[in-house]
Amino acid sequence: MSNVVYRKIGINKGKKRIWLEGQKLASQDIKPGMRFSLIKDSRKKALVIVFVDDGERMVSRRKQKDAYLPVMDVRTDDIEAVFGQAERIRAVIRPDEIVITIHHREVAEKERFERLIQKLCNQEPLDVGSLAHGGGILDHALHTGLKMANVSSRLSFAVEIEGKYLDVSQRNNPIWDKDSIAIEAPMQDVEVCKLPRVDILSAGLPCTGASLSGRSKNKLSRAEEHEKAGALFVFFLNIIMATQPAIVVLENVPSYQDTASMTVIRQVLTDIGYRLHETILGGNEMGALEARKRLCVIAVTNGLKGFDVNNIVSLRNKERTLNEVIEPVDDDSSQWKKLDYLEAKALRDLKSGKGFKRQLLTGDESHCGTIGAGYAKLRSTEPFLKHPVTGLQRIFMSSEHARIKTIPGTLVSGLSETVAHQVLGQSVIHVAFQSVAKTIGEMLTHNLKLQNC
Repeated sequence: MSNVVYRKIGINKGKKRIWLEGQKLASQDIKPGMRFSLIKDSRKKALVIVFVDDGERMVSRRKQKDAYLPVMDVRTDDIEAVFGQAERIRAVIRPDEIVITIHHREVAEKERFERLIQKLCNQEPLDVGSLAHGGGILDHALHTGLKMANVSSRLSFAVEIEGKYLDVSQRNNPIWDKDSIAIEAPMQDVEVCKLPRVDILSAGLPCTGASLSGRSKNKLSRAEEHEKAGALFVFFLNIIMATQPAIVVLENVPSYQDTASMTVIRQVLTDIGYRLHETILGGNEMGALEARKRLCVIAVTNGLKGFDVNNIVSLRNKERTLNEVIEPVDDDSSQWKKLDYLEAKALRDLKSGKGFKRQLLTGDESHCGTIGAGYAKLRSTEPFLKHPVTGLQRIFMSSEHARIKTIPGTLVSGLSETVAHQVLGQSVIHVAFQSVAKTIGEMLTHNLKLQNC
C-alpha cells in the first residue's frame, strides 16, 4: 500500500517548503525520530526522500491527543532546483521512500507551452483541431488571421456530425492537407484518446439550447436540458484535456455566457492552467453588414503573455448599404415570391404579443438582422428584400448571404442554395474571427521574441 498526496509547495522564510504530516506517514510506518536523506533526480524532475540510519535530516513529531504523529518539513533550495517555478507537487509515500514529482497538471501546462514555442522557433505550422466544424468557415477565418500575423497553421483534425458539411469543407477549404483527419461523428462519440495533440483548438458548440429562440422552441428552462446539445460542453472539456492545446477559441450566442455550461467551462479551464478572455463580437462593429453578435472565448495557457481582447479590432470598413453587395435580379424572376402567408403570420404574432416582426428591406439599409441556418425555409423573422414595384419579396441569394457575413464565396462554391444557406447561416462573421486570430498571432509573435530563439 502507498499513499499519494497532491499539494501546493509552500514558502517559509523565503525558502520553498514541502510539508507532510500525520496518518499518511504513520500508515507507511514512518515514525518520529527516523532519519532521511534527499536525493535529486533532475533528469526525472523528482526529489526522493530515502529513509536511512545516517540520514542528515530527521522526522519531527506533533502531539495529537495521546499520540505523537510524524511531521516532515522539507525546506531546501533543491525544491526550486528540481521543480523550477512549479507550484504543485505529487508525493508517493511508501515505507522506505517518498518520491516527489511535479503535479501532472503543471507538467501538461509546461508541455503545451514548450511544444508551441518550439514550433514557433522552428517556423513549423501550428496544429489546429476543430470541433463542430460545420463547413469550416470559423477555421478558415482563424487560419487566415494567423497568416496575417505571419504564423502558419494547418488543420490537424475536424469533428463534424453532418457528413455533407464535412464534404463541403474538404472540397472547398484550403486549410486541409494530406495528413488532416476528418471525423464524421457526434462529439460525444469521438475516442478522445486517439486524437493528436494540437496547439489551437476551435469550437462552435451548437447553440440550439442556449439561444433564446432555441429555449423557447424546445420549451427549455436552461440550455443544459437540450436533448442533443445540452451536455456537449462535457465532451468539449474532455477533448481539451486529451489534446492539450495552448489556445482554445470557443464561439457561441451571447446568452451562452450566462449558462451553467459556461460557468463550468470557466472553472475547469482555470483549474487546469488556462486564463480566459471573453468578449462579444458585433458583426456591424467588426466590418460586416449582418448585425450578428457572438460570444468569443479565448483560453490561453499559463506561460503565454500579452493577450488582450481590446486588441481585437475591425480589419475592414463595412459597406454603407446592402445595395453594395446585392446582385441585380430581373423584375420578373422566379426568385420574387408572393408571401401573403408570412404577412398573415406577422399579424397573428403581433396580436398574440409575441413581438416577432418582419424584416422587409429595400437595400438602402446600413445593416440587416441575423440570417440563420434555416434561411432557405423562408422564415418570417429573417431578412427579405422587397420588389421595387410589385410588392413581391425574395431572400438573399447565397452569394449575397456570404458577402453580408464577409465570407469568401469559394467556401460554399458548388452547393445548392439550401445547403449553402445552412453552411453560412450556422457560421460566424468571417472578418471578426480573422481579427481574433490575428490578435492571437501577434501575441504568439511577441512571446517568440521573449524566448530569444
